[in-house]
Amino acid sequence: MQSRDTGHMPLSLRQKLSYGVGHVLNDLCASIWFSYLLIYLHSVVTFSNRMAGNLMLIGQVSDALCTPFIGYESDRTNGFCGYGKRKSWHLIGTICVACSFPFLFIQCLPCQDNTSDIAKFIYYAPFVVIFQFGWASTQISHLSLIPDLTDNEGERVFLNALRYAFTVISNLIVYVTAWLLLEFNEHHASKATPDAPCNGTTSSCPLSTNAVDSIGSSKYMSGNGTDGEEGEDLSTADGPSFRNLAIMVVCLGLMFSGIFHIGTKEKSKKDIHGAGNKDHCDDQTEKTPLIGSNSSVNTKKTMSWSCWLKNTQFYLIAILYMATRLVVNLSQVYLPFYLTDTLDLRKQTIAYIPLAGYIVGLLTSFVMKPFNNKFGRKPTYLIGLALVIGCNVLVFFIKQHTSYKEMFAFGASILIGAGGTTLLITSLAFVSDLVSHNTESGAFVYGAMSFTDKLSNGVAIMVIQQLHPCTGVVCCPACAPFYRHVLSLVPGGCALLAALILIILIPQKIGHRPCALLAENSDDSFPCAGSSPAINTDDERDVKMMNNCASSIHVAS
Repeated sequence: MQSRDTGHMPLSLRQKLSYGVGHVLNDLCASIWFSYLLIYLHSVVTFSNRMAGNLMLIGQVSDALCTPFIGYESDRTNGFCGYGKRKSWHLIGTICVACSFPFLFIQCLPCQDNTSDIAKFIYYAPFVVIFQFGWASTQISHLSLIPDLTDNEGERVFLNALRYAFTVISNLIVYVTAWLLLEFNEHHASKATPDAPCNGTTSSCPLSTNAVDSIGSSKYMSGNGTDGEEGEDLSTADGPSFRNLAIMVVCLGLMFSGIFHIGTKEKSKKDIHGAGNKDHCDDQTEKTPLIGSNSSVNTKKTMSWSCWLKNTQFYLIAILYMATRLVVNLSQVYLPFYLTDTLDLRKQTIAYIPLAGYIVGLLTSFVMKPFNNKFGRKPTYLIGLALVIGCNVLVFFIKQHTSYKEMFAFGASILIGAGGTTLLITSLAFVSDLVSHNTESGAFVYGAMSFTDKLSNGVAIMVIQQLHPCTGVVCCPACAPFYRHVLSLVPGGCALLAALILIILIPQKIGHRPCALLAENSDDSFPCAGSSPAINTDDERDVKMMNNCASSIHVAS
């Protein structure tokens, strides 16, 4: 059965599934990176809030700088040794991630007890840069494959939904594994000999200096903990749990990457509509019908990076995608701090409360395609915004002494799980619609989107860490309201920004190339706009609009 939109054969279930698992290694590592890196650096490595934030900033800036370069090179190169260009970059990224990520959660190997924090920072920084280069390489190449694999709008939505479904599954695996490892570590610590020698300075002492340096130390200082039991708070003793978690997810991710490379068949350059690497929009014409054989507009043009920079929708979608990623990532980063410092809950909650949200997110991902088909992209995105803002309001009113605070935290996690899933899948569908048939420069577009995402996340986290009321390692009572405000107001503000951009986009058709861009890059054929989504012959309004564009170009000539 052929695709109704393009006449191409639809993708088989095997092809869809093999593509869907291609980002699992990245997803597993990203889940740990955003959920646990800051709290690991602060509680286990005993970095200050600012130093931990600076290390994450290095990672995000490295990722942001790498993505446009990787996107450009992925479009320009033909692959290595006859391998597909997208899969070649995916393979490079997989190797870099697998060889660097575990070292981020293994305590500094050459360091001694008296090693300074600056020396530890220098030790971790190269691994962060290598990991982020690999992560960006895998992400951009994987995203860029969607327009290459299919021109069918429904299949693109399904691939985005499937991709995100495996993202959610990856997060579920991380949170379940972290929960089990933390429980095992606490159980093992409780069996330790109670009268073991302790000099008050080693990590074997539950309430030693290192323990006071741990996150949630406001409990030790203010005496308002809910449990007061040893092992309830994160400390240097939990280092092996994070180390084992990192090693396990990398091994699992490598297995899924192998499935992707075996099962996903990348099209050759000559098979992709619009393939070309010219520097101008009007360098190459393709005789691909857009609105029927009777139309005077029957050619489509390639889009180079310079063409995209002249497209207003390119910037609007970039801001929308950036705001979406800020909502999801900042919620993921600061939820563990909110649970342990603001609500004063036990350390296992940083695993099983986010787990509930991702289970709901997984279920939500399966209804994204029918939702998009029935209501459209923009109404679906608006529903996601409503769920996210509801979560922000709930978080703002949950405090340390709120009754049933853990149940309310579950509710907030569920709302951000459903809302975040809806926003991410729909925003990626917006990007795919923007690229449309112009797959020859798809990696540049996805790279630019990821650039805004990574840079904004790194800057936001760095600013938040700089504004932290506690300047040292030890937390103070001001931590509780600080993380409550961060988790409610910052993602909420980003959601409002996304809503503003959505309002601007409502009257626009995503993927349409405006007449101004066409006229600026005009020739005797129909330039640049041919990369708009395929238009049915019965869509008279769009036919007239495109014909008017073509007429205005010829008049201008």
